[in-house]
Amino acid sequence: MIENQKIAFLGAGNMAEALVSGIITAKLCEPACLFASDVSATRLEVLKDRYHIQVGAINVDAVLWADVVILCVKPQVLNEVLLDIQSSLSEKQLVISVAAGVSIASIQATIGQTIPLVRAMPNTPAIIQEGVTALAACSGLSIAHVQDAQRIFESVGQVVVVDESLMNAVTGLSGSGPAYVYLAIEALIDGGVRVGLPRHVAHTLAVQTVLGAAKMVKETGEHPAVLKDRVTSPGGTTIAGLQQLEIGGLRATLMDAVEAATYRSSELGK
Repeated sequence: MIENQKIAFLGAGNMAEALVSGIITAKLCEPACLFASDVSATRLEVLKDRYHIQVGAINVDAVLWADVVILCVKPQVLNEVLLDIQSSLSEKQLVISVAAGVSIASIQATIGQTIPLVRAMPNTPAIIQEGVTALAACSGLSIAHVQDAQRIFESVGQVVVVDESLMNAVTGLSGSGPAYVYLAIEALIDGGVRVGLPRHVAHTLAVQTVLGAAKMVKETGEHPAVLKDRVTSPGGTTIAGLQQLEIGGLRATLMDAVEAATYRSSELGK
């Protein structure tokens, strides 16, 4: 059970803060059971003041203290961090990496031992506890460890468990996906301004329209095409707008965006 296990975050950036906030809000652990380490004294002070957790500048101290170690550092510095902590890790600990594009095999090779390891791909809406995270577990990981990882990331949104071979595709869809949606929202706002709406009004209409439409898909369980057809009257305004989206290739372009981001994620992981 994850309750009141000691959890250490190596790296105190936005994702670490999102998880700290989510864990405390979900009452999975008391603040005293959380520890963050980072080279930035400013970030450590922020987390200490906001959440009353333990903080420190030395990664090894955090690892030796913890039952669960969450690697929240950027991929380009992960190798350095792993070499720093490798002799301090124990097979009794659960290690979770959120470093995009870095495989389980690569992490274990750097550490030089087989440890309980989960690779996680959260997305930025985790910051407001509306994220979605994909988890991939190392071979032979216990169900209890997988469940612990799930509960941690469920504190900031929804969780799916996938084979590691699909993690690049996850990155292309949900990891990069918020940016696609932000671009669509921006375009809707500009479209509203183009036809005469004040920008603040267009902003409110666009944001709530996207939020409401997404909640309709989620809460009704209906296929998006079914919901789309319900809005589309014969000869009406919606079909006129949809025709322009088809002419512009919106669906194909979004599909291509997911594919391009997936391929790039694969390249970065090599």
